[in-house]
Amino acid sequence: MSNLPLAFFGGVNEWLIVLVVVIVLFGGTQIPKLMRGIGQGVGELKKGLDEGRQGLEATNEPEDKKS
Repeated sequence: MSNLPLAFFGGVNEWLIVLVVVIVLFGGTQIPKLMRGIGQGVGELKKGLDEGRQGLEATNEPEDKKS
């Protein structure tokens, strides 16, 4: 086994406790909104990374290909 702490992996009981805490804190109706917001944030992050990668590739092109 690796040197990662055992709590990092967690078991079924730990995930159930986390799920119950999230439901209590946010309520059943707020969880879809929370997940939607997280999904949109991940989408924006991927879009930004792709734009940055394209910009980096454009600046690294050799001079003879830029015309």
